[in-house]
Amino acid sequence: MRRRAVLERDDPPPYEAIIHEAALRMRFGGRKVARAQLRHVLEMSEWPAVTLRVLPFSNEQFIEVTQPLLYAAGVVPQLDTVQKDSPSGSHHLDAEAELEKHRALLDIAESVSLDVGRSRQLIADVAREL
Repeated sequence: MRRRAVLERDDPPPYEAIIHEAALRMRFGGRKVARAQLRHVLEMSEWPAVTLRVLPFSNEQFIEVTQPLLYAAGVVPQLDTVQKDSPSGSHHLDAEAELEKHRALLDIAESVSLDVGRSRQLIADVAREL
């Protein structure tokens, strides 16, 4: 709830997310829960500071971002941080080479993901299929 409050401020920071289609089709908690989660994602995607894109199954380029990844960037690039989640816990990276590598991966993922409108449509379609 504290993280959500950041996006509810009068002047929220931009939040960009790229979600793989596979994550949208997971049914943790059953159909009802999955459908509610997808509707919530759709609702949040309409917030002014939120940009949501979907990396579809139809993508034919290899994308190395196969685990949850947060790239926290700010006005002072030297303070940027990457957080990678894995089964063994979170790992925080701030070395310049690591940041460049992950920024490049995210740029590629963004370039091959669906645009915002098509992403929302795919999420709505998956929710209807449930």
